[in-house]
Amino acid sequence: MPATHEVSNQPPPLRDFNRFLANPPLRAALAREGAPWADEELIARGVELGSGEWIERGETANRNRPRLRLFDRFGHRLDRFDFDPAWHACLDWLKRQCLAGAAWHDARTGAAVRRAALFQLFAEVECGSLCPATMSHSAVPLLALSPALADPWLRLLQAPVHDGRDLPIAQKSGLLIGMGLTEKQGGSDLRANTTRAVPAGDGWYALTGHKWFFSVPNSDAHLVTAQAADGLSCFFLPRFLPDGRRNAVRIQRTKDKLGDHANASAEVEFDAALAWPIGGEGRGIATIIEMANHTRLDCASGSAGIMHGVFSEALHHARHRHAFGKPLIEQPLMAAVLADLALECAGHSALCLRAAATVDHPGDGGERLLKRLLTPLAKYWICKRTPTVVAETMEVLGGNGYIEEGPIARPFRQSPLNSIWEGAGNVMCLDLLRVLAREPHAREVLISELERPLGIHPAHDRQVARIKDQLRREPVEAQARWLAEELAVALEASCLLRTPGVLAEAFCNSREAARGQCLGAVAAPALAAGEVLRAVGAG
Repeated sequence: MPATHEVSNQPPPLRDFNRFLANPPLRAALAREGAPWADEELIARGVELGSGEWIERGETANRNRPRLRLFDRFGHRLDRFDFDPAWHACLDWLKRQCLAGAAWHDARTGAAVRRAALFQLFAEVECGSLCPATMSHSAVPLLALSPALADPWLRLLQAPVHDGRDLPIAQKSGLLIGMGLTEKQGGSDLRANTTRAVPAGDGWYALTGHKWFFSVPNSDAHLVTAQAADGLSCFFLPRFLPDGRRNAVRIQRTKDKLGDHANASAEVEFDAALAWPIGGEGRGIATIIEMANHTRLDCASGSAGIMHGVFSEALHHARHRHAFGKPLIEQPLMAAVLADLALECAGHSALCLRAAATVDHPGDGGERLLKRLLTPLAKYWICKRTPTVVAETMEVLGGNGYIEEGPIARPFRQSPLNSIWEGAGNVMCLDLLRVLAREPHAREVLISELERPLGIHPAHDRQVARIKDQLRREPVEAQARWLAEELAVALEASCLLRTPGVLAEAFCNSREAARGQCLGAVAAPALAAGEVLRAVGAG
């Protein structure tokens, strides 16, 4: 090769490593929140998901986008998408690992924590397939409300099997559930839905109208909302009817999204499509919220996974790339940026798993109330931080981070999605205010959680005192984002302080005290960059 084309000082690709062992804060959170028994399993899954084979599979699923097929060659309607085999391989893995419905069968304490940790690991590889996984998982409690759907629907939804064939349910061994809520005129305001539902006999309703975003149109059924006689209601809309005919759900066009290219979303119309009511007429919002509490937590976990995935890429690059005579990771300012990124990821993983732990204790009233508080907080703060974190890791890689064939471009396009889907930032903050206003013990439960590690770090103690003072006053809607951020950061600190050490100390010093606006803009003594990087395995 000519000397003009010698390649040097380019980091090798990050592959064939253990994603779980490369994330000590996630491993610590798994044990802290009640699932140490899952440690060996996640070590094994970490090897799988860090392999070159899985990294390429995630890329392939996004490179080869779903192809819309409205008709077959004879003119019969199909209204479906054809997906790349890599997409089906992702869903097969998610189903087998019980991330897409089967986890509800797991009675072990910490089962939800184990699932959240595994969800984060997979998000480092591919996020589009996590959309049907979270919808299918979150639909289980709703289907349980309707005995008519118990068999075969609920049974097959909880089966750890992916069956991607476009067939009636009687011929399948597993299934997926999608969602279709928003319409052109309403967005997050579901009460503005205009789709109508009228009784059609034998318990069925006929739906006529449209949906502006219809997630994973190939799903075996969708949960949708429509206006019935007593108001907005929730319905179960099967893809095929009991007699084997396709339901009257007509795809109008594909959504050409910024990212999430492995997954398909569409605009659809209902032409007297038949659906089964769930939760009672007029209770559509209350019914859907039960599902949303689970999908929103998965949004936070997915975003935490995206952030740690790109942090791993940035750390790998900084270890191998040299500038001005030494590796980037040994440059003090770069080390400060990387350490701050490490703390960001650690806090988010900790909050996600603490929120997941509340799901593991449904009989505890305090934990149930804490779940209602932590879910919107985690969804708001973690998803909102993701684009900022991904952009910072892109800068660590420099020009190599800004090219499509590099490892950051796809996560960067993906990074805003979870903050928008399932209720954008303002919706989450308003939900927090709603819980504080309606639940008389909400403040007490929240303060109790914040005070669990009281006395360990003075900055956290001062932050908790400020929050207690703020919560004595009625929240002001215009300040809801400020309150949510204060609470989220303090809760992340509270989680980390329950495992005292360098990360907890540096987190409180750098986030519960004065700091700049950008990542890495922290006073050096407060950050202790070298110690932080060693604590996350980068020493």
